Amino acid sequence: MPFDGFFTRAMVHELKNALTGGRISKIHQPYKNELVMVIRAGRQNHKLLLSAHPSYARVQITNDTFDNPNEPPMFCMILRKHLEGAIIQDIKQVDMDRIVIFDIRGRDELGDESYKQLIVEIMGRHSNIILADKEKEKIIDSIKHIPTALNSYRTILPGSTYIYPPAQDKVNPLPLSEEDVLKEIDFNSGKLDKQIVEKFAGFSPILAKELIFKAGLANRVTVPKAFVLLLEQLKNNRYDPSITAAEDKEQFYLFPFTHLNGEFKQFTSLSEMLDRFYFGKADRDRVKQQAFDLERLMKNEKNKNETKVKKLQATLEAAEKADEYQLLGELLTANMHLVNKGMKDISVINYYDETGGQMTIELDPRKSPSENAQSYYTKYQKAKNSVQVVKEQIEKAEDEINYFDGLLQQLASASTRDIEEIREELAEQGYLRLRHKKGQRKNPNAKPVIDRYEASDGTEILVGKNNKQNDYLTNKLAGRDEIWLHTKDIPGSHVVIRSKEPKEETILEAAKLAAYFSKAKNSASVPVDFTKIRHVKKPSGSKPGFVIYDNQQTVYVTPDEDKVKEMQRM
Repeated sequence: MPFDGFFTRAMVHELKNALTGGRISKIHQPYKNELVMVIRAGRQNHKLLLSAHPSYARVQITNDTFDNPNEPPMFCMILRKHLEGAIIQDIKQVDMDRIVIFDIRGRDELGDESYKQLIVEIMGRHSNIILADKEKEKIIDSIKHIPTALNSYRTILPGSTYIYPPAQDKVNPLPLSEEDVLKEIDFNSGKLDKQIVEKFAGFSPILAKELIFKAGLANRVTVPKAFVLLLEQLKNNRYDPSITAAEDKEQFYLFPFTHLNGEFKQFTSLSEMLDRFYFGKADRDRVKQQAFDLERLMKNEKNKNETKVKKLQATLEAAEKADEYQLLGELLTANMHLVNKGMKDISVINYYDETGGQMTIELDPRKSPSENAQSYYTKYQKAKNSVQVVKEQIEKAEDEINYFDGLLQQLASASTRDIEEIREELAEQGYLRLRHKKGQRKNPNAKPVIDRYEASDGTEILVGKNNKQNDYLTNKLAGRDEIWLHTKDIPGSHVVIRSKEPKEETILEAAKLAAYFSKAKNSASVPVDFTKIRHVKKPSGSKPGFVIYDNQQTVYVTPDEDKVKEMQRM
């Protein structure tokens, strides 16, 4: 992973410069495996994100916003008790491992000075955040508890002695010379990048590949030279934080990965880069876990209605044969004198055919001639009456398909807060029953929280992320002469520009938001309609989030995630 030992070293350097001597003023635990600490340092507040997420573990300063639970988890309460108001004395890395330690000085219940350590272990699914007493070397608590049954080497439980993860016995590369590097690598064995990862601490596989690529023709001269040059750059903290995009995949690091031969975007700090790289990723992962049942329900309902439409269309095709049944009944009545009971069919002249051709009419031998004729008239009447009913049912089923198509799109870009509003909507529509937690009460007067963005000229732009937010934004919050936007004939968010006469550039920026938060997020040249709110109407009895509009104009834009991130208000 790119968050390797060298990246950890660089991040510790960035955090030391920004946070050393700072006071911890607030601590939140917005999600199961993540903490956010507000630290006052250098006359400004910094938000420090500590993540033990199995896929997105990291340490960084962040500008992102987080939804905090109504009741903080136990680990958060313990951290508040021990760390709020305390001073960060030092931030350090353990050797070249992905372990970051915050040395913190505070006061205990008696007012005496106490020294704690907040230890962040960045190790994929084994990542953890541990609070320990520095003097006693005892664990106070951790965000993940690891009993002996799960790990015989060390136990991560309150009261246990803190033990570092097992050492990998790799060589520290920082003090090495070209001769030292040459001694460690066996050039006859090949696979030099794998040897580097196995021999030297701090290297990730992708960094080792970059090193070999920079060495050019890899041999006993070029590889040690490239190795030492790379180390000089890293030891002197000369970084060029970049995200390299190649083959529909992005990689972040301290500099561009030239061996990927892709495009790269540079940033002013590691934390800014990580904010951009992880923008929405961890949130979407949490949403996927929390909304698994909702996604399954939506897909089942959509598939059910798609099957229903196919059956109804087959019924409609049959129903549209009503005129044929009427013709058979009239021809049979006109030729009643030729029909006898027991006949299975009869050929008669079709008087309605200009050529006067023969037509064979099937008969039920058990029925009389008049009963056979009446049977065709009955089929005609039944088919005629069913056409309108079937068309109405098809229209209703297609509305359901569009409704769930829209909900699936909303789920794809939802935050954890949005999930609950989508869940409530489905309950109100009768698709599921809400499971209320004991003692949990929802404020009936609570208004949906609308995401806010800012255009280049400072104009505020509002975005609804689900139907509840869309209805509230369009029908209650927005002014009648403000500008409303929505992707043309594509499920997506309602977007409102809080201006009566916005600039053309602002309209285009708002259109990019509408396109990004739509089903066409990954498309180019997306059509987006815009009109004044006064021209947007919600039909009586329509589904949540559904509106009709007129007097619109259309612009074509391509969604841009970087632009969305840039416009987001913190």
